[in-house]
This record gives sequence, C-alpha cells and structure tokens, in this order.
Amino acid sequence: MIAMVTGALVTIASVNFDVVVDFYTQFLGTTPKPHIPAVYAEFLIPGLQLGIFCPKSTNRDEFGQPSHSGMSLCLEVANLEDSIDKLAQLGYPPSGNITTASHGREIYAYDPDGNRLILHQSASA
Repeated sequence: MIAMVTGALVTIASVNFDVVVDFYTQFLGTTPKPHIPAVYAEFLIPGLQLGIFCPKSTNRDEFGQPSHSGMSLCLEVANLEDSIDKLAQLGYPPSGNITTASHGREIYAYDPDGNRLILHQSASA
C-alpha cells in the first residue's frame, strides 16, 4: 500500500501548449481550471484529472516532438460516431477503423502533439 499517494492525474507535456490546450478545450467541451497561460492547464473530467504543461526551456529537449509519444489517453465516450465527427471537425480525424471487442468499440486518434487517444464506447452503452 502506498500511504503517501492521495490522488493522481495524467499530465501531458507540450511545447505546443496553446494548440494542445485549445484542442482539449474544444474536444472535451469544457474550459481548463486552473489555467495559467503558456504554463499549465487542468481539465476535470469524470474519473480523470488531466493536466497539460509547457516544459521549461531547460527541459524541452527531454520531450522533443516525436510523431507519436508513448502516452495514451483512453476516454470513455457515450457515442463513438459523434466523437469521431468532433475530432474530424477539429482537423484530427482517426485514421483507422473502429474495432469491436467484448468490452465495447474503440478507435485510435491523435492530438496535435501526436499523443494517442483511445476513444472507447462500452458494450453496455
């Protein structure tokens, strides 16, 4: 048991801070709180706290700009097709096909920095 841990959040480092914050603001349909321009933005999503930060100039080489990072953000959605349409409107449509498994349907997409999004619609939805 980890006694010191009282919560957790997923963070994304982005040298394209404004573009990525705008993307998540539009896609999630909510504004970040707190939001410190060019520094930090936080989205409270049911079941998840998502923080986006701009790395300090001394740390930017650590994050680079890979075409796709190792981070995946899995988002449970009520309607997969509506979410795909929203991503397409934002200019980031998924490139693959919807896959179906016993737990539901999902598709991969990418945010402006190449972080993978897994959009999942539960089989019970």
